Amino acid sequence: MSRTRGGGRHLDEDDIRVRARGGSRPRTRKRPKHENAVEGLVTAVDRGRYRCLVNDVPVVAMKARELGRGSIVVGDRVDVVGDLSGKPDTLARVVRVRDRRSILRRTADDTDPVERVIVANADQLAIVCALADPAPQPRFVDRCLVAAYDAGLEPLLCLTKADLADPDDLVRVYEPLGLPYEVLSPGGDLTRLRSRLADRTSVFVGSSGVGKSTLVNRLIPGTDRAVGHVNAVTGRGRHTSTSAVALPFEGGWLIDTPGVRSFGLAHIEPEDIVAGFADIDEVAHACPTDCTHQEDVEGCAVAAALTEGTLDPDRVGSLRRLLASREGALDEEPGA
Repeated sequence: MSRTRGGGRHLDEDDIRVRARGGSRPRTRKRPKHENAVEGLVTAVDRGRYRCLVNDVPVVAMKARELGRGSIVVGDRVDVVGDLSGKPDTLARVVRVRDRRSILRRTADDTDPVERVIVANADQLAIVCALADPAPQPRFVDRCLVAAYDAGLEPLLCLTKADLADPDDLVRVYEPLGLPYEVLSPGGDLTRLRSRLADRTSVFVGSSGVGKSTLVNRLIPGTDRAVGHVNAVTGRGRHTSTSAVALPFEGGWLIDTPGVRSFGLAHIEPEDIVAGFADIDEVAHACPTDCTHQEDVEGCAVAAALTEGTLDPDRVGSLRRLLASREGALDEEPGA
C-alpha cells in the first residue's frame, strides 16, 4: 500500500483479497455420463437410499437431483451410474426410472387424494388373510381385490392359520369369482403355493398379525422377516416389517410389504370399484346411469338381484360400504 499526496491511501493489487469461488480446492470429481448408466432393480428403500441389484451385485444408490420429488419404489427398474462395485461405503446414483408395466397403489383412507405407490412391475397380488387370530377380514380382502384389478395384477388369496378355523365359509364367499386360493397351516405343505409363485413377481399384502412375514420366512428360509403377535385385547396385530423388500424366489421375486390396517381406494373411480366385484358388476350393467347401488335406490338391478337371492348379501354389503366410504359417507371398521 502506498500513500498519495494529501494523505490519502492508494490501494494496489497486493491489498485486495480475492475469494475463490467454491473454496480454493479445485473441483476434480468427474460425474459419470448418463449414457453409461446400467439397469438395476430396486429391491429396498430406506430413508432416501435405494438398494438396487445391478448385474447381480447389491448396490446402494441415491436419487439424482434432476429426478425431482417423484417416488422410486421397490420393483422399479432404474438406470444407475457411479460406483457399482457394491463395496462398503460406496454410493451410486439413480438417474432414470424406466416405464412401469404395473403400479399397485393405495391411499391412507377413502377420502385422501394423495396416492401412495406401494410397488411397481408386479404380476400377482398375494392377499394374506388369517382364518382366526385375528378374525377374517373379507372387506379388507375386497379392497385388495379392487386394487389388484385396477393395477392389472392377478390376485391370489392365501388363507393362513387353517389349524385354528375352517376355511369353507370364507372360500364360499369368493367362489363366484373363481379366485385362486391356498389354505395354509403352520408346518403344512407349500408345494402348490410355490408353483403359483415361481417365475413371477408377487406382492404380499395383509393386515398386521395375519402371518404374512411368517409365510415369507417359510418360503425363503433365512430371510428373517420380523414377525409379531396379535394383541389379545384389541385383536389387532403389531406392525413388524417396516418397509417393503424384494426377495429372489425360484426365478421370480417375492415382495413383502409392511402390514397395514387400512387400504384406501380414493384413487379409483366408483365404476372401477364395482368392476372389482365381477359377480356384481355383471348385474350392475342393468342399473340406471350413476346408480349408487345403495339400499332403496329406484331401479337398482343389484338390489333386485339381492332380493331374488341371486347375489351374496355379504358381497353386496361389502361393495356398498366401499362405495359409501369412498364418498366419505361412513368410516370403515379398523382393518376393513
